[in-house]
Amino acid sequence: MTPFDYLKIGGGIVIGAALATAPAYLIGNSAAKTEIAATLQAGRITILKDGQKIDEEAFQADDADLCLLLGGCMQPHGQGD
Repeated sequence: MTPFDYLKIGGGIVIGAALATAPAYLIGNSAAKTEIAATLQAGRITILKDGQKIDEEAFQADDADLCLLLGGCMQPHGQGD
């Protein structure tokens, strides 16, 4: 056997290993994304202020109403409520 033959065998092993592990990686990655999506859908966000739950009013509120519920927010230019 020539050195080139050994190089071809080594290259074949590397390519074979890559082809064997790529589907396993992709399947695992897909399963993880599915699990995270299911967890986020099942979980419910609870907004707390001073250890007290804020009811459905907070879930229905827009940005300005949330600022009022939380005691005021700083505006981007440093002017707050």
